[in-house]
Amino acid sequence: MSKFWSPEVHQLTPYVPGEQPRQRLIKLNTNENPYPPAPGVADTLRDFDASALRLYPDPESRALRTAIAEHYAVTPEQVFVGNGSDEVLALAFMAFFRQPLPLYMPEISYSFYPVYCQLYGVERKALPLDHEWKVDLEAFPTNNGGVIFANPNAPTGHAHPREAIAGLLERQRDSVVLVDEAYVDFGAQSAVPLIERYPNLLVCGTFSKSRSLAGLRLGFAIGSKELIEGIGRVKNSFNSYPIDRLAEACAIASLADQAYFERSTAAVIATREWSREALTARGFDVLPSSSNFLFARPTRIDGPALFESLRERGLLVRHFSSPALAPFLRITIGTDEEMRTLVEAIDEIQA
Repeated sequence: MSKFWSPEVHQLTPYVPGEQPRQRLIKLNTNENPYPPAPGVADTLRDFDASALRLYPDPESRALRTAIAEHYAVTPEQVFVGNGSDEVLALAFMAFFRQPLPLYMPEISYSFYPVYCQLYGVERKALPLDHEWKVDLEAFPTNNGGVIFANPNAPTGHAHPREAIAGLLERQRDSVVLVDEAYVDFGAQSAVPLIERYPNLLVCGTFSKSRSLAGLRLGFAIGSKELIEGIGRVKNSFNSYPIDRLAEACAIASLADQAYFERSTAAVIATREWSREALTARGFDVLPSSSNFLFARPTRIDGPALFESLRERGLLVRHFSSPALAPFLRITIGTDEEMRTLVEAIDEIQA
């Protein structure tokens, strides 16, 4: 610790991202896509005019917002973009959740949410998952300073259908409901079509997962013009040029190739289901997943021991140390070959 830090910095407990190893390992720990971006992204990188980088990008990212709006059948004024969905979430916390009443969220969900609460001084109330490890939408009270949850949830993978989220929004009329859809493209229903009926709904998404652009850091939010204007006010009080020219061009190229997007997400889904069956056959309790990962509890060896044994064999998965999650491993879906290697390693360890 440093005497030069502001007093609040001493109290922060930062988010810890998944390990990014320097040595060669099969990485199944950070929910990256096993397939490359759409071919048009490579074309964009090859043909990009580097001399344009001497100029600032469009502070409003109008071309990208227009492309996202066309994809989701909304208007550009209903779209916000930022450096990864983490930045979009951080700006949304500042814009909407610093309220007299607490922000409600699932007890088990994306672990950055409590970090933002601590950073911004937001009081939070965490609600337990139900007996099936699902986010209990009925448990959120109506008297609150906001509601946030991931759909599909992380790290458990369960997703509620759009109709269930509409039911929540019918009850939650007086505060912002933020639905984090980082993994929605792997088998869940997006809540975006609900924004016309519910002006308090904000849906956040990312290009990191289903579009294989984690290295570019691009995220977005879709909501009413009122909500988007609120995030924009915070953004322009912090960083008026968040999206660089190269990232914007690559994201637009990604959105242009819907056929590739559908093929790559379908491939991940098929491999996920094969992997779920393979793990179940080997004694794992595997939660149903609508994401690009599986949350699985081994029963023939404990979770931490299996995590270490897999790492020794060059396979990196995610293990969380909290008591409720410690028996489980979160396993990102890789290529078919990578998942077969994982299963073969488990067979060796459990022999």
